[in-house]
Amino acid sequence: MSVLLEFTIDAAEFQLGQVLSPPPGMSLELERVVPTGSMILPFVWAIGPEYRAFEEGVRSHPAVESLTALERSGDQGLYRLEWEDASTELLAAFEESAAVILEARGNDTWEFRLRFPDHEHLSTFHDAVRDRDIHIDIGRVYTLAGPLEDGEPFDLTPPQREALVLAVRRGYFASPGEVQLGELAAELDITRQALSKRIRRGNETVLQSVLGAPETIED
Repeated sequence: MSVLLEFTIDAAEFQLGQVLSPPPGMSLELERVVPTGSMILPFVWAIGPEYRAFEEGVRSHPAVESLTALERSGDQGLYRLEWEDASTELLAAFEESAAVILEARGNDTWEFRLRFPDHEHLSTFHDAVRDRDIHIDIGRVYTLAGPLEDGEPFDLTPPQREALVLAVRRGYFASPGEVQLGELAAELDITRQALSKRIRRGNETVLQSVLGAPETIED
């Protein structure tokens, strides 16, 4: 049975957090992490107006081989990071324990939500971070098949629930659709990209909770 773990960690506690280290007013969100041989390639959204300072800061880090801007929309940019020594830190612990990163965002402090195939793999992760002397603050551990908690239907985050409720009420999922994604984004005062990700991840969470799906739903 899949097990989910929510935890927070100071950026200074893991190398990726140190490497990215955004300027004040910016936030980061991992899009995905791709292992390629001995290297782990993170893809990350940087959100905020100081993206040039962010790019300069990351590229100046001695562990960084390259930072490539893949997409930019307003104050949001998607980057691919290539770096050295990734095998000795938090992302390697994810890989060793077969963890799937469902959500990861932060600046000075990062919030992670992971899914493991079972409790044994969760224990492997705990051992891995302990052996590396990485300090995390655990928020919740729960299973997809567990009972729903009052006020937290399907373990949606508040932004995901807000986006899904608005989309349903305004007829976004109707056929034909009664409202455009851009209209909903304007109502929530966020970008179309950000709203699309909230709806997609919210739908994924609901489907996993209802169906017990063992794998992440692809884009």
